[in-house]
Amino acid sequence: MVFTVQQIATALGARVEGDAGLTVQRAAEPAQADAQALALAMDPKYVEGFAQGAARAAILWDGADWQALGLRAAIFVPRPRYAMSGLTRLMDPGPEIAPGIHPTAVIDPTAQIGPGAAIGPFVVIGARAVIGQGARIAAHASVAEDARIGDDALILQGVRIGARVRIGHRFIAQPGAVVGSDGFSFVTPEKSAVENVRESLGDTGDAAKQGWTRIHSLGAVAIGDDVELGANSCIDRGTIRDTVIGSGTKLDNLVHVGHNVRIGRDCLLCGQVGIAGSSRIGDRVVFAGQVGVNDNIFVGDDVIAGGATKIFSNAPAGRVLLGYPAMRMDTHVEVYKGLRRLPRLFAQVAALQKAVSKRPETD
Repeated sequence: MVFTVQQIATALGARVEGDAGLTVQRAAEPAQADAQALALAMDPKYVEGFAQGAARAAILWDGADWQALGLRAAIFVPRPRYAMSGLTRLMDPGPEIAPGIHPTAVIDPTAQIGPGAAIGPFVVIGARAVIGQGARIAAHASVAEDARIGDDALILQGVRIGARVRIGHRFIAQPGAVVGSDGFSFVTPEKSAVENVRESLGDTGDAAKQGWTRIHSLGAVAIGDDVELGANSCIDRGTIRDTVIGSGTKLDNLVHVGHNVRIGRDCLLCGQVGIAGSSRIGDRVVFAGQVGVNDNIFVGDDVIAGGATKIFSNAPAGRVLLGYPAMRMDTHVEVYKGLRRLPRLFAQVAALQKAVSKRPETD
């Protein structure tokens, strides 16, 4: 793939100086950039790398002296990270999935495959499934009966789409993602020790020894448009009603969404986030890595939770959370400062006790 500097700048809506007709084939950091690479130096801290590389063109921060860096052309962007999204989209060739249906694919005769779809080796598509136009499905993926997937989907290797799942347009699923597995829902014939503990906050009560009985999942999963799932993420189907993922929401690798959960629009869930059953997550919520959400609670719109936060109770809209258990981020910082001071406080208290004990007794 060969691009002119002008083509890249046009795609980014950015300004060019120098030889706009110069061509590049890839992007690289300045120290690793050869003459065919576009050097990415959108921060002054990368300047030293130009002396080690051989770049002729670069993306630079506003105000950079591109000629002093020995370049023949430069692209200037006001918001570097946003520019990265456009540049990587332009240069990413995507997975190689041959057009049409691979001869090893197994497709039920009642399934509907949209025009322009590409179905890779050993893909299995079940009865009455509907695959939208332009969809691409890579090797060893499976789509179960009555599932519906919108236009321009990209479903990568080993993805599993369960029965009756409904997915919107421009869906992306990274390798190993599972949509529509049964929810983790079990019950005992009589009141269990777990139920007693939840009510008493510690007492298991007189629960008898008994086994767990499975509650089957009759619902499915409904996913909006422009949703992306990371590798090995898992979304459980609902018990009666569907589990729901709103349009524009992105899930990182190893995210788990439990049964009956409802997630709003444009949320961002980072690696190893776990959301327990029947919780509701608002719009534009951001959970950093390893955030955990208790079952049957509500997290409001625009909530941001820092890494490893554990949310046990309802969180109001706009709250910024951190810690275990979750609390306001500024409060958590103060609490942590106090925790670090505890050894010094204990030493001071011990010194005071010792001083008081040596004072002479008075009548």
